Amino acid sequence: MTTIKIAGFAGSLRKGSHNQKLLERAAEGAREAGADVDLVDLGAFDLPVFHGDLASGDAIPAGLHALKARLGAADAFLIASPEYNSSVTPLLKNVLDWCSIASNSEAPDRCLQGKHAAMMSTSPGRLGGIRGLRHLRDILIDVGIHPISRQCAVPNAHQNFAEDGSLTDPEVDDMLLEIGRELVRVTSALRPVS
Repeated sequence: MTTIKIAGFAGSLRKGSHNQKLLERAAEGAREAGADVDLVDLGAFDLPVFHGDLASGDAIPAGLHALKARLGAADAFLIASPEYNSSVTPLLKNVLDWCSIASNSEAPDRCLQGKHAAMMSTSPGRLGGIRGLRHLRDILIDVGIHPISRQCAVPNAHQNFAEDGSLTDPEVDDMLLEIGRELVRVTSALRPVS
């Protein structure tokens, strides 16, 4: 059996992002379950705001090819998304918009389609970003990604992390590890046989 490859990314560029810390912990769970995890920094690809003129012909940003290659190599995704105004971040929406288009009049890319994803969020508020995860789920389904049922929204972000970045609540820590493991189990069970 081949190793499951997971690409993990957070919809935040903020230094010390709590959502990046969630992602790293869930990635540990996926690694424990035997997956190879690639943590992708979405800010490294220099994608402009998506619009149709840039999405056609020779105007496609160079960084898009590199990002699609990284995501295309994965069997599944771990996604940590902060909540901005009850929805997903502009960064995450922009990346999903760019990655869902065809490049240079090719057939539609398969870097997203047919893959599974686990979602998580944390925010300073009492809902932990759950409203944004609802919107993210709809977007993922629309671009052909299959979100798994298990997700995590951690409220009171500033109280749930120690200065070293670790989680202060063992139950939340266990839940994140389990999300990573669950994504590996689901992906393994539903992976097409070649």
